[in-house]
Amino acid sequence: MRFSAIGGKEIVNLCDGSRLGVIAESDLLIDEKTGKIIALLIPDERNFFNIFSNNSLLEIPWQAVKKIGNDMIIIELEDDKKRKYSL
Repeated sequence: MRFSAIGGKEIVNLCDGSRLGVIAESDLLIDEKTGKIIALLIPDERNFFNIFSNNSLLEIPWQAVKKIGNDMIIIELEDDKKRKYSL
């Protein structure tokens, strides 16, 4: 599957049903040596201060991706396993 084929799909967490973002707004973290996807980097829309700044990211490990469907990408990741970054 090409990255362009998953563009525009919503990312939904199976654990709590939350919508994390849209793949078009996200970046991929890729291992330079192997070319494999390590994680999805998603702007953290749930951050209150994100209204004023778009510098908060949520890292979703690629292993958490369970299903890529027609309209959405289902991940399974508990809150304590999410990593947040500020740029």
